[in-house]
Amino acid sequence: MTVAAITDTLLTYEDVQRQLGLSRTDDPAFFPEWQSPLPTLSATETSELEHLSQRYLTYIEAGEVSEGTLNLIVVSPLLNALGFCDPPYRVRGEAWVQVAMPVDTPDGLSTLTGRIDALTLQDDVWLVVIEGKRGGFNVLRAVPQALGYMMGNPIADRSSFGLVTNGYDYLFLKATATPTRQYARSHNFTLLSAPDQNLQRVGQILKALVTRGEA
Repeated sequence: MTVAAITDTLLTYEDVQRQLGLSRTDDPAFFPEWQSPLPTLSATETSELEHLSQRYLTYIEAGEVSEGTLNLIVVSPLLNALGFCDPPYRVRGEAWVQVAMPVDTPDGLSTLTGRIDALTLQDDVWLVVIEGKRGGFNVLRAVPQALGYMMGNPIADRSSFGLVTNGYDYLFLKATATPTRQYARSHNFTLLSAPDQNLQRVGQILKALVTRGEA
């Protein structure tokens, strides 16, 4: 068996197809969770998310925003504002994952390993944060590694969801391992957009993903 690092192996979308056996689908029925109807945000939640948007813009106008700073000023406060830092929800930090490859190699079965540079909610919603200091870094470039982490879901028959963000752009992902290995992307959401396309909509989608299946 060969072992490789996720960060060294999943660099492109071709790697996702070849190494993970994941193919992208455009079928709207595959990933309906990010679309309407979505939970309504309370007035307090809406106000807090507007504040976080303005906070990020203030920081970025003053200079570069590192991954650690982004977690402190936006990501963690976002989760707290939506109530995900308290029971019955659970937020976990870095964790070590292993992803089995779907195909054999000349050296036998392959396994991808890596320490998740992300937060996880309820074991199947992954938040991947891109370093803001990489000016102009497109969130699409982080999707391959995010999918690698998501495929490390210990419950193989459960769909995994991801959110990739650089603080300004937010992109949701869904991936399945069974019965077929597929993934899909949401639209991109940005801070300086209409209310149905900015951080408020991101908050609504996060609530929908984390609380899905609840009575």
